[in-house]
Amino acid sequence: MKYELLKTEKKSRARLGRVITNYGIFETPMFMPVGTKATVKSLTPEELKEMHCGIILANTYHLWLRPGPDLIQKAGGLHAFMHYDGPILTDSGGFQVFSLAKNKKDIVEEGVYFKSHLDGQKLLLTPEKSIEIQNKLDSDIAMSFDECPPASAGYDYLKNSVERTLRWAERGKKVHQNERQALFGIVQGGAYEDLRKFSAEETVKMGFDGYSIGGVANDGESKEDMYKAIDYSIPYLPQDKVRYLMGIGDPIDLIEGVIRGVDIFDCVLPTRIARHGQAFTRTGKINFHNAKYKEDFTPIEEDCDCYTCKNYTRAYLRHLITTEEMLGGRLLSIHNIRFLVKLMEELREAIQNDTILEYREKFIEKYGTSKK
Repeated sequence: MKYELLKTEKKSRARLGRVITNYGIFETPMFMPVGTKATVKSLTPEELKEMHCGIILANTYHLWLRPGPDLIQKAGGLHAFMHYDGPILTDSGGFQVFSLAKNKKDIVEEGVYFKSHLDGQKLLLTPEKSIEIQNKLDSDIAMSFDECPPASAGYDYLKNSVERTLRWAERGKKVHQNERQALFGIVQGGAYEDLRKFSAEETVKMGFDGYSIGGVANDGESKEDMYKAIDYSIPYLPQDKVRYLMGIGDPIDLIEGVIRGVDIFDCVLPTRIARHGQAFTRTGKINFHNAKYKEDFTPIEEDCDCYTCKNYTRAYLRHLITTEEMLGGRLLSIHNIRFLVKLMEELREAIQNDTILEYREKFIEKYGTSKK
């Protein structure tokens, strides 16, 4: 993988870039839809291409349990297995594992003990095992295995956590053997400036192909702490490497992340809220359970170029959602993903024109959310 920095916006840290992989080229900033189990829920690869998705994410933990990395490797790797010939990033499985670990005693130097959500079997995921799985999946980008501390963690815990994550990163890097696959390091440290600086500098010393800012999508994380985590990490990351903010999909947060110098993002939000009958619009999220859309024969948004808005009305979408027809969530997923990808396209144009701060103000004013 190769990253090319094309331009830095004059009034911010926002960057326009290009990522070159074995399975295609995409421009940054870019939002990644999440294909947890080797599928972006209800959508085909062809539809993702029509939405101009540059890269998608698949989940190491879930693919480890089902169908297993050996089977996917036998199929020719993740691209062949899921019939997707664009770039794919796999996460380390850490976020899921830490959510399943029962207490701090399950976190040991070797890795993390947890119970499978499928059958309750006790398992151990280590940095080496995470990398081994991702090597077999043969994604374009693999992630280091890191500790995902809770948002409530105090300074002393976070300091020890950062040091353990660094040791795990080094162990994972030593066993990474897929020469076709880039490997990213992850910066942790909560909202503490000194820990973020230390984590970033030490991770960069290891020489990864790209860098992620972790620990910003935990339950209970405040917007203020999220933005601090980005601001405290970015200055210590190389200009010539991709910067990835993990688990963020709210439109305002995406804009703020781009302004602060982030290149790629991922989140399950667009498909998750779609399954619950919600859609992004320029004036905020709307809920199709609301009776006011029963006789609304307009599209979700008049100027949206997605398949859903070109062909279906709010009234029909409400009918699908209230009758629990699966097509409803599918059509809203198409719109929501295209909404965020289109947002990235507009941000790239704003960076090119040095107008990203003005874009933010106009977007927030219409979206109805004050800047934090």
